[in-house]
Amino acid sequence: MASGNAIRGSRVGAGPMGEAERGESAPRTRISFWCANGHETQPSFAGDAQVPDTWDCQRCGFPAGKDRDSPPDPPRTEPYKTHLAYVRERRSDADGEAILAEALAKLRGEI
Repeated sequence: MASGNAIRGSRVGAGPMGEAERGESAPRTRISFWCANGHETQPSFAGDAQVPDTWDCQRCGFPAGKDRDSPPDPPRTEPYKTHLAYVRERRSDADGEAILAEALAKLRGEI
């Protein structure tokens, strides 16, 4: 006696899949890109697609170029800056002293 499952023993998408059912695949081109660490990435592009000059490396994330001997430079990462570091870029010590003196005078009721 059947359990009522008409597609027993198969899964969704099972069956003969090939060129006849999917159609012909588009022509593809594989291009090699190299990063500064020497990693090679080979993405495939459609035959008529415009290939970019750089591509992100799949292993390290650095930008990769088509020229193996001179890959693009890795991006410069700036260290984390605190709020105080940003304030010191905008204001000199003299400006800070003047602002502090004004704020203290306002608190003391002099202004």
